Amino acid sequence: MRAIRTLLGLAGDVPAERDTATLRQIAARLDSLDPDTARYLAAFACVLARVAHADLDTSDAECRAMERIVAEVGALVPEHAALVVEIARERGAAQGGTEHYLVTRRFREIASREQRLGLARCLFEVAAADASISTTEEVEISKIGSELGLTHAEIAALRSAFREHLAVLRPHVPRPDPD
Repeated sequence: MRAIRTLLGLAGDVPAERDTATLRQIAARLDSLDPDTARYLAAFACVLARVAHADLDTSDAECRAMERIVAEVGALVPEHAALVVEIARERGAAQGGTEHYLVTRRFREIASREQRLGLARCLFEVAAADASISTTEEVEISKIGSELGLTHAEIAALRSAFREHLAVLRPHVPRPDPD
């Protein structure tokens, strides 16, 4: 019976073989943690980096926010959190679309609903770290929320907490001519 449940993807445990190369690389650097915790933090950091890089520019403020969040969530010293974030940023930017989806799907498999909601809130925190959540970042958060199995209403509730940072709701200020 367990073999059938595993074949259908219904088994409680998700084997480590399903981790992406990025997750394995980050988890290996967190060798002082148990493998499940390292895998969780690796996926968490990669999804944060996905949002930070959505607009093709990861600001210093976004990096600091990711490092702070990863340190808090993983109870890591700042140096380890910075290393995790750096690997997640580099690998995510290099790998792109399919890797992003696979890592997010993996996080959904290993995280509880509460943890997935917590990650979604952290996505808004990272996007707002530079005082503005771009439309591109907002769209990416919505896609991630869907991939995490969260409802539109749940994402909308989180979004409303960051309303003052939403670029789409700010008045448009034309840029001065460069002449």
